[in-house]
Amino acid sequence: MKNSIWVAITFALMWFLRTESAHGQALEDMEQAEIAKALPQSKFYRENASADAESDDASIAIGIESDNGGLKQGSEVIELTQNLGEERARATTEGDTPDETVEEWDPWEPFNEKTFWLNRQIDRFLLKPVAKGYNAALPDLVRGGIANMFDNLDVTRRLVNNILQLRFDGAGRELARFVINSTVGVAGLFDVAGHLDITKSDRDTGQTLGIYGIAHGPYLVLPFLPPLTVRDFFGFVADEAMYPLSYFIPIGANIGMTAVETISDRAATIDRYQGVEDTVVDLYGSVRDAYFQRRAADLKK
Repeated sequence: MKNSIWVAITFALMWFLRTESAHGQALEDMEQAEIAKALPQSKFYRENASADAESDDASIAIGIESDNGGLKQGSEVIELTQNLGEERARATTEGDTPDETVEEWDPWEPFNEKTFWLNRQIDRFLLKPVAKGYNAALPDLVRGGIANMFDNLDVTRRLVNNILQLRFDGAGRELARFVINSTVGVAGLFDVAGHLDITKSDRDTGQTLGIYGIAHGPYLVLPFLPPLTVRDFFGFVADEAMYPLSYFIPIGANIGMTAVETISDRAATIDRYQGVEDTVVDLYGSVRDAYFQRRAADLKK
C-alpha cells in the first residue's frame, strides 16, 4: 500500500494521548470570542489588518504560493488559494459565518513549522526542478492524459465517500464518469465525461468523518504530505487504502506510479505565483489559515 504504516501508528498514538480538556477549552474560547477576534491571528493577517477586504483577499491569494509544499503540497496549496476568495464571498452573500471564524488548533506548531520548512526545501530543490523537466520533456496533450488517467483511478475514494455522505447523485456521476472515461476515454486518458458535462464529485474520508461529527483535532504537518489535521490524517490513510492498483501491482511499480503522479500534480502548478513566497511575512500561518477555511467550506457543500 502507498501509505506508511509506521506513520499511521505513531500519529494514532498522538491522537489518543491528546487531552480532551485542552480541546474543550479551545472550543469554549472560540464560542465566546467575537467574530473580529476569531480572524486568523498570523503575523500576515495582523500586519495587513488595515487593508480593505479586496486587497486582503488578493494578498492572501498571492501569499499562499505553490512553491511551499512537500511532494503533493504544492498543488494542495494552490487549491486553497483558489477556493479562499470564493468561499468568503459565498459566506457573505448567504449570510453564513465567514470561514475565518473556524477554530484553528495548532498545539504542535514548533514541530509543524520545522516540517513545513523541510517540505519547502524538498519542493524547491527536488520536486520543482523535476517537475520543470517533466513539463519540458512532455507535450501538453501527454501530460493532460497522464493527469486524467490518475484522476480516473481515484474513483473509488470519491464513490465510497459520496455514498457514505448520502450523496447518491454524486455517486452516480462518479460511476458514469468512470465507465465513460475508462472505455470511450481509453483507460481514462481522455476526460470524455467532462466534455459531456458529467462533473466530478470530489469527496474524501476526512470530510466524511467531519460530516459524522468528528472534530478536526490539531493541525498537523508531516514530511512529504499536504497540510492535514489529525482527523484528515486518518482520512488520508483511508483514502490511500482505497487506491485500487495498490493491491494488484508490485510495490516497486506502485512507488513508481506514486512518484509520477506526484510529479504530474506539481508540474500542473509550476508557473503559478512564482517568486512571491519570500515576500510573505508568515507563509506557514497563511497556509494553515487557508487550510482550515477550505476544510470548513468542504463540510458545507
